[in-house]
Amino acid sequence: MGTYLNPGKSSFEEAVHSSIFVDKTEMIRYLNSVVKTRHKYVCVSRPRRFGKTMAADMICAYYGRGAESRELFESLKLSGTEPIETEYGTIRWDAYLGKFDVLRIVMTKFIKEKTSVENGLIKLQQVVVRELKKSYPEVDFFDETDLIQSIDDVYSTYDRKVVIVIDEWDVVFRTRQNDIDGQVQFLNFLRDLLKNHSHIALAYMTGILPIKKHGQHSALNMFDEYSMIQPMQLAPYTGFTEEEVRELCSRYNMEYSDISSWYDGYRMTDYIPVDKRAKFRLGEYTDHKISIYSPLSVVSVMRNGIVDNYWNKTENYEALADFIRMDCDGLKETVALLMSGARIKVNLKGYQNDMTSFRGRDDILALLIHLGYLGFEGNESQGRIDSEQGEVFIPNREILEEFRTSTESGK
Repeated sequence: MGTYLNPGKSSFEEAVHSSIFVDKTEMIRYLNSVVKTRHKYVCVSRPRRFGKTMAADMICAYYGRGAESRELFESLKLSGTEPIETEYGTIRWDAYLGKFDVLRIVMTKFIKEKTSVENGLIKLQQVVVRELKKSYPEVDFFDETDLIQSIDDVYSTYDRKVVIVIDEWDVVFRTRQNDIDGQVQFLNFLRDLLKNHSHIALAYMTGILPIKKHGQHSALNMFDEYSMIQPMQLAPYTGFTEEEVRELCSRYNMEYSDISSWYDGYRMTDYIPVDKRAKFRLGEYTDHKISIYSPLSVVSVMRNGIVDNYWNKTENYEALADFIRMDCDGLKETVALLMSGARIKVNLKGYQNDMTSFRGRDDILALLIHLGYLGFEGNESQGRIDSEQGEVFIPNREILEEFRTSTESGK
């Protein structure tokens, strides 16, 4: 097992063996349906502490060659899922178990405030190529400074497809907000690494922000994006569902009504099953709306037995205050209305998916949705859900406390 190449199952195994583990392995069933297809590019954006890293660990444990994870997954929900029927055959739950080399890259290790993007990418390529050479010493590497070429060298020799998992993909837009040249260089690197390569079985990226809109088009336009605004098939895996929270409350002797008022409130829109779409168009199907809870907060309250604000243990309230102080298009008045329980109409079409290009109030509100400070529901009528226009609201009491703290000062 390596650090970057086939990191194994140990990290996911730790999660499974923890005192509180909510089984989200059924997510693998959906990923198996897109492996080795045109939909194999998956980008998931969620707030901090919403289980992004655990999902990445799970993917590495499942797909990774040499991880030896069969016994682990046989005890989890994935093993009980129905096979996927396609016109080309049946995909069982274990169809791709341990079948691929996995490259796991955590971008925060390489992209830093005091290091240029260019130097960060050079280091990334050096350390990953070093592991490729150790695992495949017999391969004739054409250029050991070029990660993309080195992956091609390995997989043209062995005809093995690879799963690439990139965590914290958006770090360059969060830590180097004004480095436009570096951001473009980074996007182009990811495009060259991932796009139009037949040896890629699955590319899975995760971060807080959706993919940056660069110019008129995205350099990574091959990705399907699953975000807080439009999570689609991954909606049940965005956080804890009501059913999961009720089960935890029963196990840990907590009042569900208390947990609901403090931590519930994110409204996710799942996809519409084929056999339900006629009913949906008639307004007779509503099961696509899912209520989601913040995982860290729920786990914390179950472990401690104390209902409290756990959000501020991971976020600095000043970050929220800084955005409110901008007061674009009457943002302060909007925040006051939100804090009183109002729902505010918003248009998200202009948001550029970064933390600096704000053209008005709605762009900041869009960012706050992705950061987890606001909930969002798209306009829905006549069988259509608008993921770019809808209403924002403060999702629960925990987040309301964050707004109160952030607006206490005279500023």
